[in-house]
Amino acid sequence: MKPNEILKPTFWKVVSVIIVTAGLYSTFLRFSQGLGATTNLYDTAPWGLWIGFDFLGVGLAAAGFTIAATVHIFNLHKYEPLVRPAILTAFIGYSLVVCLLVVDLGRPENFWHPLVMWNIHSVMFEITWCIICYTTVLTLEFAPVVLEKFKLKAPIKILKKISIPVVIAGVLFSTLHQSSFGSLYLIVPGRLHPLWYSSLLPVHFFISCIAAGLSMIIFESYQVSRAFNEEKGFKNPGLKMEILSGAAFAVYIVLIAGFLLKIFDFISNGKLIYLTIASTETYLFLLEIILGTIVPIALLSYKKFRIDKKWLYIISICVISGLILNRLNVSVTGLAASSGVNYFPSFDEVSITMMLVVLAMFAFRVVVNYFPVFVEEEVHNIALDKKIQLTHIK
Repeated sequence: MKPNEILKPTFWKVVSVIIVTAGLYSTFLRFSQGLGATTNLYDTAPWGLWIGFDFLGVGLAAAGFTIAATVHIFNLHKYEPLVRPAILTAFIGYSLVVCLLVVDLGRPENFWHPLVMWNIHSVMFEITWCIICYTTVLTLEFAPVVLEKFKLKAPIKILKKISIPVVIAGVLFSTLHQSSFGSLYLIVPGRLHPLWYSSLLPVHFFISCIAAGLSMIIFESYQVSRAFNEEKGFKNPGLKMEILSGAAFAVYIVLIAGFLLKIFDFISNGKLIYLTIASTETYLFLLEIILGTIVPIALLSYKKFRIDKKWLYIISICVISGLILNRLNVSVTGLAASSGVNYFPSFDEVSITMMLVVLAMFAFRVVVNYFPVFVEEEVHNIALDKKIQLTHIK
């Protein structure tokens, strides 16, 4: 992309500049005047929009460990082209989460305390360390893409030698804290609405993040195909239909597993009665389930939709929207009634969140434009080389 093309004004560029400018101003106010002056949080409702988006960012980044394990541990090299976009998505997602966590801390200058002040009995301690460790793992996993660009062969060889232990560590750390976000809410059985509270909440969180993470890869591939397919010098934008269809089928299986588990949870705990109560929580829960689970399952059950890129794009939006609703429902909506206050995000909360989302989208576009992320031929050759090596070993 040439400099004059970057500076050329368009509607969305102007909107993005406005959002980032407002976000920077809100960030200044937040750090200069504190949380009380810039948020609508209370002592009875200390967690709001930012915590919900932390959960969301981590959930959408789940494809990083899922795809890495599928390819490098289970040796399903057919899905090798998914690895780089999945790792990039995870890295950007976790970077967004770290930024929001710092903004959300009452004393952001003390962000380093968990590193030296250990409380091994705290779920938050485990989550903090897993995020730190997994972000480090993602940096090591994506580093070869950057090093290839600058033709630095020596460090690439070192990273390849430690790639399997790094992937295993990534799977371990990510699995631990994906479910731990659900574990965090097990301590509020009297406050979280019964529609969302469950002893199986860690399992629900883990299953839903896998489906949403894979859907995010489908969503990004479609967007990349549209954005770059006519630009000169960009080869093989997006991913082949065969790869996307395989990812979509995995989403289908995971959604069914999650839906059956939720049905079992509702029946065994006698929670079906809550679905008959007319309330904001009931309507939002039904919207979450219908949009994020039932509709995608119904569409993915037909092969014609699994092999159509536009339909997969629509389905991915549904699954991602379902995850967004679920995480915000658990962290905000489900606690609203018990808190006794009406919480709605302030302008500064929304402004800072939107700024980080825009910056994340911009970062993804820049990296995809300048580094070989969606390059299938090169990755396919790597997969073939691995197969040949395995054959010789056998």
